[in-house]
Amino acid sequence: MIEVDGLRKVYRVHEKQAGLRGSIRAFLDRRFFDVLAVDGVSFRVGAGEVVGFLGPNGAGKTTTLKVLSGLLHPTAGAVRVAGHEPRRREGAFLRRITLVMGQKQQLSWDLAAVDSLLVNQAVFEIPDAVYRERLGELSEMLSLQGLLNKQVRKLSLGERMKCELAAALLHRPEVLFLDEPTIGLDVTMQQQVRRFVADYNARHGATVVLTSHNMADVTALARRVLVIDHGRLVFDGDLRALVEQRAPERRLRLTLSERVDPGELATLGRVHRSDGLEVELGVARRDVARVVSAALARLPVVDVAIEDVPVDEIVADLFARGRERPQRPQPEETAVE
Repeated sequence: MIEVDGLRKVYRVHEKQAGLRGSIRAFLDRRFFDVLAVDGVSFRVGAGEVVGFLGPNGAGKTTTLKVLSGLLHPTAGAVRVAGHEPRRREGAFLRRITLVMGQKQQLSWDLAAVDSLLVNQAVFEIPDAVYRERLGELSEMLSLQGLLNKQVRKLSLGERMKCELAAALLHRPEVLFLDEPTIGLDVTMQQQVRRFVADYNARHGATVVLTSHNMADVTALARRVLVIDHGRLVFDGDLRALVEQRAPERRLRLTLSERVDPGELATLGRVHRSDGLEVELGVARRDVARVVSAALARLPVVDVAIEDVPVDEIVADLFARGRERPQRPQPEETAVE
């Protein structure tokens, strides 16, 4: 459904110094800098697949989504979505995709939400009977009862996001690009949005590419993740494989009834923390069962818990290691007379 080969995007950015002198200089001797946002990214996404697209701020995630949706033209490389070249923005292409950005809105601030949906009905030429059927389905899935006839400015952030999703999916797209769809929402509303996306994917077989800094979104919806850093794809694979690759240990938390010699604890695993009667050990995944048995036999254990390293920590470590790598040289400054 999505094919990306060697995608490269370079922004030409004007830079101006502060103050009147800087403004005059910028007018007389305008200078630009090339900023490489996406650098040779390639991947495939199959029909009906839900993929998490991860990366730190400025890594190139939103730029990539905008290229995939046709809002930006690639500097180099080939991109096809649902059999179309996005940059052409053909009507047949636009009817098959949608882009939802958590920090942007398409609903008119001063109108009732239903009025914006009626505009989308006209734009996508949806027959009245089909419109009523789809609106009824979306209202049920998103619990929109009592919201659609309210002025958008009077809706809460969570209510507004649900109406945004309804407006974006009214034409029943086959490909969903979701950029931070739960940003700013409370925990309950985040769960509702996740359930809705999963339900929509199951009902209609939609392909979903999701970016989010909330790892709970990704772990709840996606089995596969793409990780981009400094514009380059650094991981493409199963989320579980990423966890096992970057965190070969599991955490063993022990609650003891009396203090134990630190040397004894070290024989069981790597001691991350030993605070009186609370102990945290790092244990290789293959050794967990053996170490738990040994701990129960040799230590005064009151309680035991086995946990994976949080995905947030694994991804943060991956980004940190990326920042330690030598950076690509910055493009030369160019002047325009």
